[in-house]
Amino acid sequence: MKILLAACNAKYIHSNLAVHSLKAYARTYTEEIEVAEYTINQTKDEILKDIYLTGADVVCFSCYIWNISFVKDLLCDLHKILPETKFWAGGPEVSFDAEAFLRKTPQMTGVMTGEGEKTFLELVHYYVDGEGSLAEIPGIVYRDGEEIHNNGWRELTDLSEIPFVYEQLKDFENKIIYYESSRGCPFSCSYCLSSVDKTLRFRDTRIVKRELKFFIDQKVPQIKFVDRTFNCNHAHAMELWRFIKANDNGVTNFHFEISAANLLNQEELELISDMRPGLIQLEIGVQSTNEVTIKEIHRTMKLERLKEVVKLIQSGNNIHEHLDLIAGLPYEDYDSFGSSFDEIYELKPNQLQLGFLKVLKGSYMFEHAAEYGIVYHDKPPYEVMSTKWLSFDDVIKIKRVEDMLEVYYNSGQFEITMKLMECIFDSAFEFFQELGDFYEANGYFGMSHSRIRRCEILLEFLALYLHCCDSDAMTSVVLSENAGDRDNTDFDENAIDRDNTDFDENAQIYSMIQESLIFDLYYRENCKSRPVWATDIGSFKHMTHAYCKNGKLSHVEPFHYIFPDKHTRKLDELPKYHKEPVWALFHYDMRDPLDHQALVEYIE
Repeated sequence: MKILLAACNAKYIHSNLAVHSLKAYARTYTEEIEVAEYTINQTKDEILKDIYLTGADVVCFSCYIWNISFVKDLLCDLHKILPETKFWAGGPEVSFDAEAFLRKTPQMTGVMTGEGEKTFLELVHYYVDGEGSLAEIPGIVYRDGEEIHNNGWRELTDLSEIPFVYEQLKDFENKIIYYESSRGCPFSCSYCLSSVDKTLRFRDTRIVKRELKFFIDQKVPQIKFVDRTFNCNHAHAMELWRFIKANDNGVTNFHFEISAANLLNQEELELISDMRPGLIQLEIGVQSTNEVTIKEIHRTMKLERLKEVVKLIQSGNNIHEHLDLIAGLPYEDYDSFGSSFDEIYELKPNQLQLGFLKVLKGSYMFEHAAEYGIVYHDKPPYEVMSTKWLSFDDVIKIKRVEDMLEVYYNSGQFEITMKLMECIFDSAFEFFQELGDFYEANGYFGMSHSRIRRCEILLEFLALYLHCCDSDAMTSVVLSENAGDRDNTDFDENAIDRDNTDFDENAQIYSMIQESLIFDLYYRENCKSRPVWATDIGSFKHMTHAYCKNGKLSHVEPFHYIFPDKHTRKLDELPKYHKEPVWALFHYDMRDPLDHQALVEYIE
């Protein structure tokens, strides 16, 4: 008898903690159980062949919103080539409507509902040893001929009883390691499934520390805690954070989801502020700054306290910070979401994730969708299309903002340029919206763009925004100005239709952005090719010979502006122009551990 635990992950670098946890708990049947991890980007034929060749008698799929459609498609053909095989499913996407799922999926034998460790062990015992019956196993819904039987949910698992799943670390090479020190959540956010089960449980910290030490000793690059709110128990969080700090190997990074406004206290702030840069990173769910919305989704958040805590975390310049927003929540219209966006963007997190409401089965939001006028996709991930307050047109516009945010902010590839944009645009939301509209109008969405091409598109947009001309015309004016005195307003009238007395200033801004884009390019890497608007440095080889002693590990570039330091989060004014070039030396062997940007040294 062979039982296969199959996971279809979103990306190759992901691993599936659930299937490995099930196998570890059923360790008495190690010889009979095999784990196979695939991705939804693989061809179905490839996966079909692999599962077929395992010769499995029972195949159990781990199901989530991102893979359920893929799994269903697989099942249709798997059942044809393996008609005698028993197929089971588990996970949040099938637990809360298991009976309906079985009716719609005739190839499936049954569903493991809720936490699966104990249930899977008993299921393996039933199939391998041939003892007992399915009717005796709590936590399953199964098919018996034309009938579907629901055995109800079983009691929750003691986390300390689950064996360590990563003893064979080589099986997880080049993959993100996910780790769990608690289950459950103390909060009741209406869009989240964690609110369904209020039981909060912790793995014994002695066990946790022993397992974390194993990761540290092995110099695992990153450990992502899947705890819904890591700092919901102060003593638990402090003990583990102290341990991580005391055993820091200088390499391993730990990722945590935390509550900043409600739970992060002064003692915790002081501890994390003294950690090595890059040792931990924090994900903080904000979702909205609209007080009515926050109340309606059953969250409690003091916005001013959140801002205070975020700034305190940032003051140490040692922690990568990730803030989240959700579009499509109740009582949040287009304008109020824009205000939420601007308020959180103003905090300058390392990443700002803009997501859209997913109406999850079993959640409060699912039960009250009609009340809120929420229209969402029938198929996973059940993403919002409109609400009482947000039209589909609004959703489309916000999606453009999301795309531009990912490309120009979250990528970290335009760090300096984005800071300069704050002085040009009154609203970050407005900037990303107008840039997204420009992409749409020019057919740039749906195309693969190089990084330099992204720069060119931004320059096209700015030329239009600053003076309603194309980038070539704007560049000709910039070149004309750069050839003479910056205060000279006598330029080629044929280059552009001059109807704005502020055009000279706009041309200077455009020139500055051209240089900032060059700066950003070399900030991240020693570029193999240079943009067409970059300065010809062929005549400055003496600078290269003098300062670039280590070949590809450094680069020297002339600028007419001294751009802000990376820790300068808010600009009061744009950089000043220098008639004589200022040289910046980029050191690629001395990168920042938080954002991996090169160390920059200005040469007098």
